[in-house]
Amino acid sequence: MRQPFLLYDAKRRFYAANIHLLSPQEQARRNELPESRSFSISDVLALTFAAVILAVFELLHRAEFPVVGRRFLTALAITAAFALMAWLAGGVSLSGALAGSAVAFIMAIRDLRMFLALIVVFALTLAATRVGYARKQQLRTAEPAGGRTAAQAMANLGMAALVVAIAPANWPTLALAALAEAAGDTSSSEIGMAFPGRTLLITSFRPTPAGTDGGISLFGTIAACAGAVAITASALVAGLVTAKQAAIITLAGFLGTLLDSLLGSLFERRGWLDNDLVNLLSTVAAVGIAWAWA
Repeated sequence: MRQPFLLYDAKRRFYAANIHLLSPQEQARRNELPESRSFSISDVLALTFAAVILAVFELLHRAEFPVVGRRFLTALAITAAFALMAWLAGGVSLSGALAGSAVAFIMAIRDLRMFLALIVVFALTLAATRVGYARKQQLRTAEPAGGRTAAQAMANLGMAALVVAIAPANWPTLALAALAEAAGDTSSSEIGMAFPGRTLLITSFRPTPAGTDGGISLFGTIAACAGAVAITASALVAGLVTAKQAAIITLAGFLGTLLDSLLGSLFERRGWLDNDLVNLLSTVAAVGIAWAWA
């Protein structure tokens, strides 16, 4: 369970303000982040979620994509290459690579243009995580070494994969809205911590330290918009959506990131929800917004 906000915040401020007084060895120890566990209970649940999505896809589209078909084998090869690349790049842990491969397979076999959008999400996430990493270590807000886990991967990508698996009406718009929210949220939080500027709590607009759940800043907000636009632009250029659908995706993705901050301030900050559940709910909200508009 997370520490109460005030104690956690006070400790983070103390470390950031007084780290120069520590010995080099102690500074290095403070900056070290724990290795991500390959498999935790959350990761097992996330992998189960990924398996369920694959089962739903197989049940609904068995005749459309036969196992011995060229499309199936091509998607399988692309998925294996993507998962290996993501793991070697340090973007995901072993469990994250397994969960991500399920998402990648569904998107690749359904439409390679959707898989392209997934690649853009991964690239943005990896780049945003690496920006200002030393500062994030000092603030104790950097991603743990080893990459994102299955729980993190499915929290951000699981809803998009489920939409693609079920393939309801306007499914590209709905799935891309979830991906736009995931890209926007990750870009916002990572860039916001790297270049905090003036950070305000979304529920009260009072100043708060960078990295606080529910904190928003100018650079973080710009990054959220840029992340959502990048996903939309990739889909628009690929011919997956129309200009009107692109506008819906961008707005839904951005509003989803704002809801993420609101949930973070109201619930995550108090330890009532964890970050993965907040991320999942935000992608669900983005899909709901896109569905209501489309």
